[in-house]
Amino acid sequence: MKIAVFGLGYVGCVSLGCLAEYGHTVIGVDINEYKVSQINSGVPTIIEKDIDELIRKHTATGRIKATTDYLNAVNESDVAFICVGTPSTVTGQLDMTHIFNSAEQIAEGIRSRDSFYTVVIRSTVMPGTNNRISELMEQISGLRRNIDFSVVSNPEFLREGSAVSDFFNPPYTVIGTDDRNAFRIMEEIYSPTGKPVIQTDIGVAEMIKYVNNSFHALKIAFANEVGVIAKKTGVDSLKLMDLFVKDEKLNISPAYLKPGMAYGGSCLPKDLKGLFTIAYDNYLDTPLLKSIGESNAIHLDRAFELVEKHRSKKIGVIGLAFKKGTDDLRHSPAVELVEKLSGKGYDVKIYDKNVVISKLLGANKSYIEERLPHVSGLLASSLLEVIDHSETVVLVHKLFEMTGMKDRLKDKNVIDLAGYPEFRELPNYEGIAW
Repeated sequence: MKIAVFGLGYVGCVSLGCLAEYGHTVIGVDINEYKVSQINSGVPTIIEKDIDELIRKHTATGRIKATTDYLNAVNESDVAFICVGTPSTVTGQLDMTHIFNSAEQIAEGIRSRDSFYTVVIRSTVMPGTNNRISELMEQISGLRRNIDFSVVSNPEFLREGSAVSDFFNPPYTVIGTDDRNAFRIMEEIYSPTGKPVIQTDIGVAEMIKYVNNSFHALKIAFANEVGVIAKKTGVDSLKLMDLFVKDEKLNISPAYLKPGMAYGGSCLPKDLKGLFTIAYDNYLDTPLLKSIGESNAIHLDRAFELVEKHRSKKIGVIGLAFKKGTDDLRHSPAVELVEKLSGKGYDVKIYDKNVVISKLLGANKSYIEERLPHVSGLLASSLLEVIDHSETVVLVHKLFEMTGMKDRLKDKNVIDLAGYPEFRELPNYEGIAW
């Protein structure tokens, strides 16, 4: 395939070499004449492992060349990769100047074209950028999006020092598009990876890089805070974290990585507080650990606000224990939510088949007697009793019993804290984080 790569910086240079290695004919585009000269001389514009050989090899084979003439580059290609920089401004916003300049140049180039053209956004951009670029290109070119051209979002996940290896060995390739034809073209480009090429919503593709990198930053900060606590208490932090990452069922896994209700239970709040207390007692500043509980409390407040905004007094809560499949009520976010609602005068009914007050023992019994002494009067014997009673239904647990309840919920306000995709089409449905 014939591909133009706009921007010969870090991402552009790596893309140039790797796409050529896949067998594509690639033309680099940059306003910097020195960079263009470098590439045409077989020399990469960056320092990166293995890129020297690829640029040298494919400049010699004729698969790689570079130019400052963007119109010629568009004319000689069927696909354009936008790989220009999007640096942060002093306010934290992205400077999109180079992105939109490239889009304008490509739009100008395809104006008189009679064959389909695909524009690929590789640069890191904010959600909504793809649509803005599509509209801009329609205005300039006079052509129609998804008929004459398409703009797809294809975020890069390249790490400096291993970018070439990352390009050739991705966990998956993300393509954000609503155009099946454009997706097939992208599948063909990336078929040599042998890894999944995933079509997703444009907004998801635009946001995934931010989520990935924020999580990576979170992991680093977490490990560092654990490290300083371990050091201060005489614990070998390297051995500690080596053991931590061996748990691929919970620690290094998809577990706990879906939006939903706030966390609770007898372990997470207690152990988080315990670790933070160790840090505090040793005069260590660990702002990440401190902020976790604060974030969780704010999330629980969001759940309450979702209920409160409907101004209906009869509330049904599906699930009371800190998670489904147990009767453990200690530090359950649902208990805190019901406590708030009751305190505000709401008429609350609860369904949780696992919670039988007469069978509660020990700390579990003491906790609920202190927090919700009148809970027995709130618990219903059946799911239907709660739903029929309520004007607003709060889904805390994801239960099999809810299957087939869509019709019964159609006239209710539905607040989903558990993630029921089958209820999203209900007229008065709202998810806490979706």
